Amino acid sequence: MEHLKTYYADVRDTPDGLVMIEGPLSSASLTKYYFHDELTAFRPAPKQFEAICSIADFTEGRIIVARTEDTIIGYVTYLHPDPMERWSKYGMQDLIELGAVEVIPKYRGAKIASGLLEVSMMDDYMENYIIISTEYYWHWDLDGTRLSVWDYRKVMEKMMAAGGLLPAPTDDPEIISHPANCLMVRIGSNVPEASIKRFDELRFLQRHQYRNMREGL
Repeated sequence: MEHLKTYYADVRDTPDGLVMIEGPLSSASLTKYYFHDELTAFRPAPKQFEAICSIADFTEGRIIVARTEDTIIGYVTYLHPDPMERWSKYGMQDLIELGAVEVIPKYRGAKIASGLLEVSMMDDYMENYIIISTEYYWHWDLDGTRLSVWDYRKVMEKMMAAGGLLPAPTDDPEIISHPANCLMVRIGSNVPEASIKRFDELRFLQRHQYRNMREGL
């Protein structure tokens, strides 16, 4: 599968000034900017910047950023699922994961996160993908936002809906380990039925494996 990427951009007017949302960007383009030192949700900012630069150069990798004139204040990443996850089991080239979305506290509430997803989907090639996001409550900034786990989930679902991702059922053990966790999914309009069927098997892998075991008896 050829992973075509087309650059798009949008400007948002916020109480703290204009913010440019743009991408997908290459690592060479990313390194022209500073990476805000409050982007630490997943690892220290310098290490996270290294990680997103690496993702940007993956064949399927996409990095969309939100920035002031010279500083990245938010980003979203897309890439194939981690080889250790169930979602990589069939090696589906048309399955990509929204791996991380982060915005510094100063710009939260300015709809920057939803803007990152909206700009992501401006590229028509995204219609060739099944896009997933695995949401676990223990990754959420409940302390920083002072939201309950259920209020945070409502905010998260609204943000993901800006990119067309909606909750979908699954029997993944980590996701069903807590009722606030969820799988978010967007199936592009150009995804073939064979891929959708394969993805449905992934969503209910335990059920599928049990059925195969029963049929093999």
